[in-house]
Amino acid sequence: MNPALSELERLFPPGRFLVKPGELAPYESDALTAFRARPLAVVLPESHEEVVAAVRWCAKHQIPYVARGSGTSLSGGSLPIDGGLLIGLNRMNKLLRLDAKERLAVVQPGFINLQVSNAAAPYGLYYAPDPSSQPVSTIGGNLAFNSGGAHCLKYGMTSNHVLAARVVLPDGETIELGSESLENTGPDWLGLFVGSEGLLGIATEITLRLLPKPETYHTVLAAYDSLEKAGEAVAAVVASGLLPGAMEIMDSLAIEAAEAAVKAGYPLEARALLIVELEGETPQVEAEAQYLEEVIQKSGAYEVRVAQNADERMKIWKGRKAAFSAVGRLSPDYIVQDGVVPRSRLGQALAEIEQLSARYGLRVANVFHAGDGNLHPLILYNGRVEGELQRAEELAGEILKLCVALGGSITGEHGVGMEKKSYMTEMFSEDDLDAMQRIRQALDPWALSNRGKMFPGEAPALRFHGAHPLEKAGVISRE
Repeated sequence: MNPALSELERLFPPGRFLVKPGELAPYESDALTAFRARPLAVVLPESHEEVVAAVRWCAKHQIPYVARGSGTSLSGGSLPIDGGLLIGLNRMNKLLRLDAKERLAVVQPGFINLQVSNAAAPYGLYYAPDPSSQPVSTIGGNLAFNSGGAHCLKYGMTSNHVLAARVVLPDGETIELGSESLENTGPDWLGLFVGSEGLLGIATEITLRLLPKPETYHTVLAAYDSLEKAGEAVAAVVASGLLPGAMEIMDSLAIEAAEAAVKAGYPLEARALLIVELEGETPQVEAEAQYLEEVIQKSGAYEVRVAQNADERMKIWKGRKAAFSAVGRLSPDYIVQDGVVPRSRLGQALAEIEQLSARYGLRVANVFHAGDGNLHPLILYNGRVEGELQRAEELAGEILKLCVALGGSITGEHGVGMEKKSYMTEMFSEDDLDAMQRIRQALDPWALSNRGKMFPGEAPALRFHGAHPLEKAGVISRE
């Protein structure tokens, strides 16, 4: 072992310093398994001080590093750096404080998203951002990628629910961003940090805003004979002035997969399903429900169901939540893409994706946060067929370009990571990218923190690697 690694080994006890090939294998990729890289070593800190020690070791020896939790990034954002250090934060998974009176929770970065709401439930509170991976994804990762979810339409993304963060900068210095107050003075440094994909440092304590649980829900399932009609229905609901808690669309492939997986009772002949959920105080929801019914009926739905109780509501959402992983029943492999279009252009976007699907000869399933205009086309391919992965990636790129052309973005909630960095130039000029780089260089002049991500540059070749070892073991899923 070289002297530098021996120095790192002295910082971490046995079992939390990993260098053997078998120990490194589970960390060689994240949920985007088409990319794979072997880190030099993995350390598993259990405290802020140990994160500081690891980062200072990297700065001293000029070793690039990436921090990650469950490794569920779908954009390769938590992919290890070849020959770099991987700082695994899963053991920093404690709820440090829950203050029901102030409606906040302070957690370590490895705390699981869903556990925040579970911990807050006895106080009538919950944590609003709910990515589909919420049973496994960590708050630290959610912060790094500004994650969203089905119910972020009404309440906003992760950035709207992070009040403060304790951060280790790339030189090992510790800073405090934000505060427990909703009002702060000076530049919004916390806003700059959230969604920076690990390029500006590592959060070791995160203060989250909690919300009162809605008093009641009204969940509607509408079936359409075309995907375009469902997309246009979303624009109609928003134009009506209603602000649902969630609006989700599933196309026929996603319906087929979800129904086979969890038997949610979806109409199998539908070309598209729209799920709309109102939430809030009972009198308000009852009044809005009548108005929503009128809008949905005018949108061309041929069948409309309303959940009559909590069990029926959960059944509707169970199918939606299971849709991503269930698509694995239709194809040995798939790419989960993440782009955004203005809601008024959803119908047009979906129609053009269908045309692209036919042109490339690859099936595309659509399951997405329609209320945000956040598309999640799932491109089905067989990685064992020569060239099919590359063709799927080309189709994914065409969809991202389409999103930008329609006035949207190359990412809604998955981040840029490794997968989409070559498309940054579709959205930003050289001057824009240079300004971003100068901000980064002010904090990390050697580009050690998550090197090789987000900014355009050489990327490792795409290769078929099959499922992630943790995915095979059922520990993580591509949701």
